[in-house]
Order: sequence, then structure tokens, then C-alpha cells
Amino acid sequence: MDKFVPLKLNPIISVILWLVILILGYSLYKSIMGPVEFNKVKQVRYAKVIENLKDIRVSELAYQEIEGKFTGNFDSLVQFLDTAQFAIIQRRDTSFADVERNKAFGLDAQKGGYYKEEIIIDTLRFASVKDSIFGDSDRYKTMMNIPLEIADGAVFELKSGKYEKNETFYSVFEASVAKSLLLSDQNPDLINQEEQLISVDGINGPTVRVGSMNDIDTSGNWPKTYDTPKQ
Repeated sequence: MDKFVPLKLNPIISVILWLVILILGYSLYKSIMGPVEFNKVKQVRYAKVIENLKDIRVSELAYQEIEGKFTGNFDSLVQFLDTAQFAIIQRRDTSFADVERNKAFGLDAQKGGYYKEEIIIDTLRFASVKDSIFGDSDRYKTMMNIPLEIADGAVFELKSGKYEKNETFYSVFEASVAKSLLLSDQNPDLINQEEQLISVDGINGPTVRVGSMNDIDTSGNWPKTYDTPKQ
């Protein structure tokens, strides 16, 4: 080849070949390491988001226990936590003579007569819902915010309503955020694959969510690995 290429062009061709090699090498590296780095990024971001979703879930469950339904409004949820109280109760079983029945049968309660069983519930005191759930922390005031800079101040979508099953209506809620928002600075092709994910070890679907508007379900759609305590 050299005899057909002017000698002065050899250095230029060598540089071009090296550039092509570097570009191909980088492309190969990205094709291999791109998904690996993507998975690392998504797991870190999902973990932060899930912590907030867990706080939203426990707050909604407390709201439902006292108010009898879930709420789709974060302001109402925070106000509830600021003011609501749980009743601390004591349950006692007791029995006493069934006077009317004993009289009807001519029986003596002390000698084989009838007794009534009754459950007595005593209210001992009241405790703050906020303190019971969050202790001294005030993170519940910001649990609606997506805890990532990439989210640029966005908040979770929160919905509540009724779901009918077996001719009975149940209160339901759902808090969610789109994966595309959490990963908006990543490779679009990898984001698209992630949104269509179906795996027992991954977060299925296009959102990270807790609760459901289409089922009686207050769990999250993440795998148990995200519930493992940090070492």
C-alpha cells in the first residue's frame, strides 16, 4: 500500500486509523459498561425515592385508620400528622351474672347459673400520630418531594379513590413517580428498556409506586432488596 500512498500522507493516515480505533474502542466500552453504570445509577436513585414512598405509605395507613379512608392530598396528609392523635387503649375480658336468665330458670349465679362475657375497652391516653411514626424527625413535611436534584423540585403524584371488589367499595391510594423523570439524564434506549421491565428482581413498569388505584394493595412495586436494612 505504501507505494501507492505519498510518503507525506502516511502520518495523517496513521492518525486517522488511531482515531477510528479509539472511537470503536470507546463505543465497545460504552456498549458493555453503559448498562452496568446505568444500573448503578438507577439503584441509588430508586433507593432514595422508595424511602419517601415508605413514609407516604405509613402516613396514609395512619390517616385511613383514623379517618376511615385514604387521602389524595399531601397538604391534608401533613396537616393530619401535625394534629392527629392515636388512642392508647387497654382491652379487658370480664364476666358477670346474667340476672334475667337466671331468674327465668330459677338459678343462682353462685351455684351453676348463667354468666355474661363482656369485653371492656379502656382509653388510657392519647399519643401524637406524628411522634408515633416519625419520632423527632420532621421529614414527613418533605416526603412529597422527589429527593433527587435531577427531579428539579417535582413531587410524587398522589391519588385516592374507591375500588369495587365483590360488590364492596374499598378506599385505595397510590403515590408514584415516572422512571423517565428519575433517569432523565441517562441513555434514552436504556430508559425505554427499564420502563418495559418485567422481572422478579426489578421494579416493573414505567413508574416507582406504592399503593394501587386498581387493586386493594398498599405495598410498593419494588423487590425486597430495597427493604433490606442498610449495613
